[in-house]
Amino acid sequence: MSSKPEKKETHQANGAVLPIVPVDCLTSPDRGQVVEPSNFLGHDGNRVEVVVLESRANAKGVREEDALLENGSQSNESDDTGTDRGPEPASPLKETSFSIGLQVLFPFLLAGFGTVAAGMVLDIVQHWDVFKYVTEVFILVPALLGLKGNLEMTLASRLSTAANIGQMDTPKELWRMITGNMALIQVQATVVGFLASIAAVIFGWIPDGHFSIDHAVLLCASSVATAFIASLVLGMIMIGVIIGSRKMGINPDNVATPIAASLGDLITLALLSGISWGLYKELESKAYVNPLVCAFFIALLPIWIIIAKKNAATREVLYSGWEPVIIAMAISSVGGLILDRTVSDPNFAGMAVFTPVINGVGGNLVAVQASRISTYLHMSGMPGESSETAPRKCPSPCSTFFSSDVNSRSARVLFLLVVPGHLVFLYTISSMQGGHTTLTLIFIVFYMTAALLQVLILLYIADWMVHWMWGRDLDPDNFSIPYLTALGDLIGTGLLALSFHVLWLIGDRDSDVGD
Repeated sequence: MSSKPEKKETHQANGAVLPIVPVDCLTSPDRGQVVEPSNFLGHDGNRVEVVVLESRANAKGVREEDALLENGSQSNESDDTGTDRGPEPASPLKETSFSIGLQVLFPFLLAGFGTVAAGMVLDIVQHWDVFKYVTEVFILVPALLGLKGNLEMTLASRLSTAANIGQMDTPKELWRMITGNMALIQVQATVVGFLASIAAVIFGWIPDGHFSIDHAVLLCASSVATAFIASLVLGMIMIGVIIGSRKMGINPDNVATPIAASLGDLITLALLSGISWGLYKELESKAYVNPLVCAFFIALLPIWIIIAKKNAATREVLYSGWEPVIIAMAISSVGGLILDRTVSDPNFAGMAVFTPVINGVGGNLVAVQASRISTYLHMSGMPGESSETAPRKCPSPCSTFFSSDVNSRSARVLFLLVVPGHLVFLYTISSMQGGHTTLTLIFIVFYMTAALLQVLILLYIADWMVHWMWGRDLDPDNFSIPYLTALGDLIGTGLLALSFHVLWLIGDRDSDVGD
């Protein structure tokens, strides 16, 4: 047998990519026979650690390592250490600013038009009796619309990462991920919907000091039913989007989270309006309907819990994933309180139609960025591991937006989408005569300032939060997006209300209130 070293290759075995080391390393000292790979030990004598580390590096390297880790310094480093790594893919995917923008643009516009439609729906239903006499329903709006951040976007980010690192390649793995995650989001949706109704009752009771048990049960039934049905529908859509993206060669991180929101706001708001209106009509003649609706959806909880517990992929999230969704729901409810106090004020005409748009756009963009950073970190290891990809605790704005790495590049692309995107959405609202208001130059300037400031803050927080969670052994796919989208709701609603208030003070809105 020739003792000449052979080039390193990768070999597929039992679904894992295992390294084949040079023949020199596998031959005995007298080069008389080849030692079995199972007898190949590392310097510390621990064979298992060597194989696992090499397997993970190569398994992820052949997928999107070049796309997500590409920058100037890393390219040079890759050239210098080429002899210590597995072979590069024959045709590596290179994500430029143009390719990122191209992949994000269509889902971003689709999601934006979804938020415009949701705003138009809210502008109409705000005059319904249930919204007039049970005003706490307005507090539910940001909390339930935020479910796309708490649940659907988290699901999209989690499945995108799983798809990118090869955990959904076989039909068995795919089915396991689908069943476990669908059961998980039904548990989360039911619990979060119930808690959101309690928060709405409390926030509605504190300012007025008035409490109605019938209204409280109505809020509970409407919230739980809306959350459950919306999460079921959107979860199925998300799974289809991610599977389709992988088959088409598109990075799911770029399209999954915006599409999660494209129909999310519209479906959720339409369900909330329809269900609350129907239950409100039955309140006087059939008061038992509301408690029965609550009891039905809560009774289904044990079934979903059992399914989620049996799945290893979702068991940990079932136990530990409650803190972000509950805190995010509380943050969104504060934004709902702002909406409840401003939507009926003539000086804030247009708040109902513009609030879902500014909140939806900001949440969509920051969810894309958080999902991308999370996948980037997963390429290098597991949460909590010491990694060169998560070196900073509090990044500077310059490193977030102006460095040469791919995440900074995507942050710039996403930020640059804000103004043209909102201009399209504002024109659409104006053409449909939504919001009972006309667009003036000064209004557009104030609105754009609020939108840009919101996204700027969210992208910076995302860069810090994802790395911070990663360093503390928390999976950003499960923890970061709920916080970020909830902050987007609060910041967006607050800045929009502030803009309307300033415009009222300077007299610009007086002449803009429509018929």
